[in-house]
Amino acid sequence: MEVEYEATLLETWVSIWYKKMNINQPTDILEETICQNNNIYFFRRPIPSYSYENGKFKSITIDSRIDASQQREQFFHELCHIIRHYGWQLQIMPPAFRELQERDAQHFTLYAAIPYHMLMSYNLKSSTIIKTLVEDFKVSEQLCIERVKRIYRNSLATK
Repeated sequence: MEVEYEATLLETWVSIWYKKMNINQPTDILEETICQNNNIYFFRRPIPSYSYENGKFKSITIDSRIDASQQREQFFHELCHIIRHYGWQLQIMPPAFRELQERDAQHFTLYAAIPYHMLMSYNLKSSTIIKTLVEDFKVSEQLCIERVKRIYRNSLATK
C-alpha cells in the first residue's frame, strides 16, 4: 500500500465479510455470487435501481440502462441497504435516519467496490493508480479518486 493507513471499522467488516465468501481479488467481486451467498435475488431491468426486503425475501434490482460501472456502484449501494439496514426507506422514516442510512451506503459502496484487503497490494503512490483501480475493480474513475483521497486524508489524520 505504501501509505500508513489504518482501516475503519466498516472497511474491516467488509473485508472479513468478503473473505468469508472467498472473495480475495478483484475478479472475485461478482454481483451474482455475492447475492447467491446471501440469499438475495438479483435482477437487471430497465427501471431505476432499488432494493426490497419482505421477511426472508430479499432482492436487488439494478437499472440495466446505465453503464456497467454505474450498475456495479448502484449494486453495492443497494446491497448495503439489504445487509446493514432495517426497513424500507419509502415507508415512513424520519428524514435524519434516512440520511444516516444513505451516508452509510455511500461509505459501504466505496469499501465494497474497492475492499481494504485487496487495496493493500496496490501502490497508491503510482501515477497510474486511478486507471489501474478503474480497470481492476470495474468502477468509475470518480469512485476510485474518492477512495484514494479518503485513504490519504485518513492517513494524514492519524499522524
